[in-house]
Amino acid sequence: MPKRIAIFGGSFNPPGNHHAAIAARLAQEFDEVRVIPCGPRPDKPVTDGVPSVYRAALADIVFGGLAKVTVDLSDFEQETFTRNHELQRRFEGDGELWHVVGADLLTGGARGESLIQRTWARGLELWQQVNFAVLKRPGYTLEAGDLPPHARVIELLVEGSSTEIREHLSQGKCVRSLVPPRAEAYLARYGLYRAPVPGNWARGTLEGAKFFLQADVENPRVQELSTLLEGRHVEAREADFINVIGGDGAMLRSIREHWRTRLPFFGINAGHLGFLLNAREQVTANSFPPSDVIFRQMPMLFLEFEDEEGRRHPAHGFNDSWLERATSQSAWLEITVNHVRRIPKLVCDGALVATAAGSTAYARSMGAAPLLADTPAWLLVGSNVLQPAHWRSALLSPDTTVEIRNIDPKHRPVQAYVDGLSMGRVVALHARMSRAAAAELVFCASHDMAEKIAAIQFGA
Repeated sequence: MPKRIAIFGGSFNPPGNHHAAIAARLAQEFDEVRVIPCGPRPDKPVTDGVPSVYRAALADIVFGGLAKVTVDLSDFEQETFTRNHELQRRFEGDGELWHVVGADLLTGGARGESLIQRTWARGLELWQQVNFAVLKRPGYTLEAGDLPPHARVIELLVEGSSTEIREHLSQGKCVRSLVPPRAEAYLARYGLYRAPVPGNWARGTLEGAKFFLQADVENPRVQELSTLLEGRHVEAREADFINVIGGDGAMLRSIREHWRTRLPFFGINAGHLGFLLNAREQVTANSFPPSDVIFRQMPMLFLEFEDEEGRRHPAHGFNDSWLERATSQSAWLEITVNHVRRIPKLVCDGALVATAAGSTAYARSMGAAPLLADTPAWLLVGSNVLQPAHWRSALLSPDTTVEIRNIDPKHRPVQAYVDGLSMGRVVALHARMSRAAAAELVFCASHDMAEKIAAIQFGA
């Protein structure tokens, strides 16, 4: 039997307990439920009211722990609204698809006057050919004649709406009964649906919070710190935050593995620089988890690596990504920014893009000035540039796109890296700031990331 997949699309702006209950109910009927939050919609301007990176985090928080439920963030990442006929074409090879719709969309179906038939792109075709999972809310009357040819009705016992959640938030009312606890905390932390411009940092506390421990116990310094917290950590599914003990590399690995959990990361430095972590002296067994902290939502990079056949392989990075020469010969790279060729031939050892968080790492060693943690910008940096003379780096706005292409891949091959992880040989790197991926880092308020950058800038 083919795998039965429920396609559960919507604005989810924001998602609430009622959405989670619907997804859980669908999971009882289908083998998989794919939740697909939509990008910008011309018919619903309110979907642009909150930046997509926050809506993506909320979708992961609300749906992430549900069995048989996955969240597809591709609409956010591509800043688009994928219609149902496009979803049908994209996923039909994966199994038997069922499009989830509310019963109200079917009213008038017997006369060809339903909203699906009248307003959806290729609505008449979809009505006749695809499968519909029809959600019927309590008290709603659904005429049998209005059903499409291939439909199954699923009774619901839940009420709620995103509009109600938004109204409560805008009026400063409590939403505890409308959204899960972690979503409520996230909404409050960044002032979502309350402030015109959401924040990207907030002061708060971890006191009493449960943590999942990630530590390399083979490192003696890590082992010592881990012993202090022995027996106090929990499984990831029960945690309120992730505690990383190690160096910046350990933090980058943890972010790569766990950013979709949308749990905050609190690091304790047992390495060298530890820029992404808290100092060992700030943490003791009696004061952990700390009571006075700063949460920082840090943007991530959306990357696509192009191989010799022209295929693109997507990835996300937190710090940086770069191309570097794979042989003794210098690399010849073409730099295109916002579809404009800015450097026809960059003769160098390599070129790198970095977030503000990553600007203190490899980018800084290449000569770029570090950016403040909340700087709305990212960097493009050259390594050992021979030509053009004196070019070193460029500051980029958040909506900039960058392409770094190898001019001579046959004789001067290059290798790609993301946060230090090798991606093998490629012919081009396409990069921009992600519209869906972000990671929350937590610092003790007495020595926040902003203070660390200030120390670097003033030579401390």
